[in-house]
Amino acid sequence: MRPGLFDDILDLTSQHLVLVLTAMTIAIAIGVPLGILLTRRPRWRTPVLGIANVLQTIPSLALFGFLIPIPFIGGIGPRTAIVALILYALLPILRNTLAGILNVDAAVRESAVAMGMTAMQVLKQVELPLASRTILAGIRVATVTTIGTATIAAAIGGGGLGVFIFRGVASVDTVQILAGAIPAALIALLSDGGLGWIERKLSASHSY
Repeated sequence: MRPGLFDDILDLTSQHLVLVLTAMTIAIAIGVPLGILLTRRPRWRTPVLGIANVLQTIPSLALFGFLIPIPFIGGIGPRTAIVALILYALLPILRNTLAGILNVDAAVRESAVAMGMTAMQVLKQVELPLASRTILAGIRVATVTTIGTATIAAAIGGGGLGVFIFRGVASVDTVQILAGAIPAALIALLSDGGLGWIERKLSASHSY
């Protein structure tokens, strides 16, 4: 291994994790409440999901380019990358939150109302627990996708493991490409496995 390469891998991996964790935390904080709101506002579903779908189809580099000139959220660096990653992560979280709550058995919901539960109690004690596995599946997809997309952040000075990949491509250096690609793949596999384990636990807890 080249001198200093291991230290560089640790440094860029930590940068990558910060990008992903920050983007996912904000995306969940926006996507889950917005998905819940859409279950109560049917007329908003088509336009909101349509916008989220359109954002998902914009190529990563193009979206970064669109965001750079925007005041306060744009510019060169990790801030713009995080905003772009949030926008990409929203669709699966939003869609799965909406689907999970809408698929709760109407009879179960009506029984909770008949027992005297308020709308907020029904949401917290009935709908969200029953929809939790579907919501988590959306978060799982968004997380794995975000880990991969975050490698593009290096193109606008956002740091992360993409720095190795871009350097390696520019200098035709396979070692540097692998130094970026392998840790990113491992993070994605570990995240997918961990969230999948939680998803199975939730499924087992709701099967009784």
